[in-house]
Amino acid sequence: MPAKGKKAAQKTGTKQSKDTLEPYAAEPVALPEGVDFETNVIGTYYTAWPKQIDVAEIAPVLAIEQSTGTWTPVPGETPEVRAKHVAKVIGVYEAPDFEYQVPDEVIERKYIVQIAFPAANIESQIPMLLTACVGNISMSGKLKLIDLRMPRALLDGFQGPRFGIDGAYKVLGIPKNKRRPLLNNMIKPCAGYPLEVGTELFYKAALGGCDVVKDDELIADMAYNRVIARVKAYMKMEKRVYEETGEHTLYSVNVTDRLPKMLDLARAVVEAGGNALMVNYLAVGPEAMRGLAEDPEVNVPILAHMDVSGAYYMAPEYGISSPIVLGKIPRLCGADFIVFPFAFGGKAPYLHGKFKRTARCMTYPMGKLKPTMPMPSGGITPVNVPDAVRELGNEIMIGSGGGIHAHPEGPVAGARAFRQAIDATMKGITLEEAAKEYRELAISLGIWGKQTEFKT
Repeated sequence: MPAKGKKAAQKTGTKQSKDTLEPYAAEPVALPEGVDFETNVIGTYYTAWPKQIDVAEIAPVLAIEQSTGTWTPVPGETPEVRAKHVAKVIGVYEAPDFEYQVPDEVIERKYIVQIAFPAANIESQIPMLLTACVGNISMSGKLKLIDLRMPRALLDGFQGPRFGIDGAYKVLGIPKNKRRPLLNNMIKPCAGYPLEVGTELFYKAALGGCDVVKDDELIADMAYNRVIARVKAYMKMEKRVYEETGEHTLYSVNVTDRLPKMLDLARAVVEAGGNALMVNYLAVGPEAMRGLAEDPEVNVPILAHMDVSGAYYMAPEYGISSPIVLGKIPRLCGADFIVFPFAFGGKAPYLHGKFKRTARCMTYPMGKLKPTMPMPSGGITPVNVPDAVRELGNEIMIGSGGGIHAHPEGPVAGARAFRQAIDATMKGITLEEAAKEYRELAISLGIWGKQTEFKT
């Protein structure tokens, strides 16, 4: 640690200038019981430091750095200012929990640190939440934000999902007693195709039974294929499919763009008859998506795509944990559906425990926010449907691109194979047994899973 940092660590104690301050109110440390959890954001961190450094002494410096002060005391950082705005270290827990001696063979000591950040420093906005809780300390070495506990004072400032899980089923016209996993298709190829090709692929995926068809994250309002033209063409196909099948389809069009164009584009989509949006929320910024979710003129469901998220969470000792990046933040900012990696055979590596925890951040009670529908995705085929339902339940959306479009008999058959897998899973029938009756599913299993016989 730099020498000036060590000096600052020795100056974390601040003498009180007024008798009116409560004892220790201006200190950057506290007991958990001495902090009001309803007026503070609690950040939980993993960190690791060289053996010779005691993190219990360093952590208060980090708390000051992320709230009222800097690496050296300044005149304006008075005890009164600290009492109201300083972040406080409320826990430093070493693992293993050495009590009297650190063994000689230990080179690096590992800790869980908890810091309470006054909500008054943050208010209800993601930029200041990340600035306070991640900010400069993200450059301090091995430090990863692994959880955020947000108080009611902050949560009440967020609208969250406008539709949520209940609203998604209602928009699609699926009654409560007939709820099942929804099926989402992302049009493939990812980019480069003309409007006519996309229109045909949309029609076929919807006709096969996809509840939602979305753009891939790599196509937005491009010169070779404009958003409004897609909306008008695809929604004609939506009407056609509804007349043929009695099922509605949401088209989640990717409006990701520079600001303020993205906001104008989203309003134009709704005016043109669009019934859903998609946003690459980390690429454009979570608050940009929130602007859409809270805009009264943009009254359609929003799908949040996960691209860029690995840059935040993949490193085990740096960044921000995936349940925050893929769960809490997009839910706060109004995502009705959130795409996240499938942990059972998907193309992106993801631990089972993180998969479940991230889904809980979307669906479990979180203040007054509506639950967001989890959308596991990435290399999913019909053989994965039972695992997805077993782990997350029925109220999910299963996302597949190539698993639908690469079916030998085309995307209509590819979508039907998924719907057959969903129906079988809902009835408690194995896919192998169901495939004896359903040709499309049998062919899918023959390519991507166990070979089965099927009726011709």
